Amino acid sequence: MHLIRTRFFVLIIKVVTMVSAKKKRHNRDIFSGLSNMGYLPCWLVLIIDMLLCVIAYFISFELSMRYYYLMYYSGIVLNFMHFFVVLLFQFISFLIFKPYTGIIRYSTFEDAIKLLYSVISTVAMLYLLHALLSTLGYEGLPRVNIAFYGVISFVFLFLLRLISKTFYDIFVVRVKSIVPVLVYGTKAAGVGVAQMIRSSNESRYKVVGFVDDGIFGRDRRILNLPVYSTSDPDNLMRALQKKRVKGVVVSPWKMNDADISNRLEIFVENNILVMTMPEIDKLRKIGGIEGVNVERNLRNIQIEDLLNRTSIAVDKTPIKNKIKGKVVLVTGAAGSIGSEIVRQVSEFGPSRLILLDNGETPLHNIRLELLKLFPKQEYMFLIADVRMRHKMEEVISEYRPDFIFHAAAYKHVPLMEDNPSECVITNVSGTKNVADMAVKYGVKSFVMVSTDKAVNPTNVMGCSKRLAEIYVQSYFRKLSKDRDVVTQFITTRFGNVLGSNGSVIPLFRQQIAAGGPVTVTHPDIIRYFMTIPEACQLVLQAGTIGEGGRIYIFDMGMPVKIVDLAVKMIKLAGLVPQKDIDIVYTGLRPGEKLFEELLTSDEQVESTVNEKIMVAKTQEYDYDDVSPAFQRLLDYAYDNKDYMVVKTMKDIVPEYKSQNSIYQSVDRGE
Repeated sequence: MHLIRTRFFVLIIKVVTMVSAKKKRHNRDIFSGLSNMGYLPCWLVLIIDMLLCVIAYFISFELSMRYYYLMYYSGIVLNFMHFFVVLLFQFISFLIFKPYTGIIRYSTFEDAIKLLYSVISTVAMLYLLHALLSTLGYEGLPRVNIAFYGVISFVFLFLLRLISKTFYDIFVVRVKSIVPVLVYGTKAAGVGVAQMIRSSNESRYKVVGFVDDGIFGRDRRILNLPVYSTSDPDNLMRALQKKRVKGVVVSPWKMNDADISNRLEIFVENNILVMTMPEIDKLRKIGGIEGVNVERNLRNIQIEDLLNRTSIAVDKTPIKNKIKGKVVLVTGAAGSIGSEIVRQVSEFGPSRLILLDNGETPLHNIRLELLKLFPKQEYMFLIADVRMRHKMEEVISEYRPDFIFHAAAYKHVPLMEDNPSECVITNVSGTKNVADMAVKYGVKSFVMVSTDKAVNPTNVMGCSKRLAEIYVQSYFRKLSKDRDVVTQFITTRFGNVLGSNGSVIPLFRQQIAAGGPVTVTHPDIIRYFMTIPEACQLVLQAGTIGEGGRIYIFDMGMPVKIVDLAVKMIKLAGLVPQKDIDIVYTGLRPGEKLFEELLTSDEQVESTVNEKIMVAKTQEYDYDDVSPAFQRLLDYAYDNKDYMVVKTMKDIVPEYKSQNSIYQSVDRGE
């Protein structure tokens, strides 16, 4: 019997729980439905406003008769002519000021002003009519009645919007269909962003205030919204909690601030979503800011935006003047650097742009993108390998490019450490093939993309790029002595590129999305970083203003600790490092070093017309002296003799010292 009673009570509890849960779901569905409701048409809002004015007239007439004129009516006695005139004047005022055109649940201070103007103009017209009728000896609408009507009608119209807005905010925000946000920036760009969000009917974001860096009183307001200061973090934090702020939209102008990373820390630390959007001018080019889809244009702040470095701007006019109407060949055109070079060159109007790569799928992808973005540009998409000398001759002899941007290369350090012969065949022999054909067929400019890993190399990949630098430099010097040089050989050298294929940032993103851990090789490892568009802009400028036989290095800003990069990326994902996502140190990889230099200790720099581009004064090699060593190196590589390949590389580049690699034995003479 006891068992039966127990089961009965358990059953009752389950039923009650299910009913309660169903009721909660039902309520939640109701509130969610409210958030998805359409908007009342303007004509219906106008009818509702007129009905409220009718009620206001009845009440104002009754109050004036009973309490001012001390007259009591058992029923409502109205002068219908007065009634008609009041509503006619009110209707005309509504048509003039259009307070019914706004969305009631999104009513703002501006909407309240429109209502006030509508009522005041009606009252003014009624007083003028009353004065005119009195002058002519007719009885007009009692002045007290007009005053009562003005006050009561405005209160009713205002309360309709206030109650609708409050109801919507309370219930819809609670079910998280609306995201309260602050706008960071109080200049024109920030105010423009706020107005755009507020005017977007389809946006789920609601601006509840502004953030500024200034020091001011707490009563400052913009668009009738409070302004909070980063200099008063306690007040800012209280506002974040009180208003349930879920995100901060950073003004596009504010994103150019060099210290923006530090100033956004308070939001990142408190798991507040940080977003930005394109500049207003760019949105206007797309088709105007009115009706802009805010959801589509807002984007989350990326780690690239938070590296404490100012963006690099390049004057593109000289580049355009050089490239417009010319034939341009880009090797490695489907890679991270090559594809961005292609995008930027496409904007300058070359007569023909040739994309050469040995990867079918990536070349197909960039082909689809370019044909959509630049439908009038003439392209050639060639699947070919720079390692094949006869193919390079066939391509260059047929298309006769004016400019070659050589971005084809193997770049992954650990992988190349395991495959030295293949690395040399691509990075050294491939460069030699393209360079030789460029000279043979009169190419005006050959621009090679190199890396900071070529400086004091500690790995096969870095040394292979240094060898490529040595070849094109020494080849140019020989040509300049023997004859008038046609081809200008220019080398560009820079550090890590943010977001490039296989780089650390995409890896961290994948690891965070998978729940961790995030792997860092060493707690003290640091790297220089530059965005892909910035690097390619500088490559293009160096290629068009540069002199042959020189190595151009780029100002990479301050180096960044990789572990700091990992921590920021985890926080930007709304997670807590070492709590939600672990950071694990895996040890330096073969050939990897803690710090990458842009210059050796013996190299010096001289400035150029662009302060971000400098010329490295490197050791000069004689082509005739190094050619035999290069030939031996390539012979060993094609014979797949890895040990002899590395030994020969070290003979040509004495500063190449292997680290954390099996080829350290070569340095020891073993």
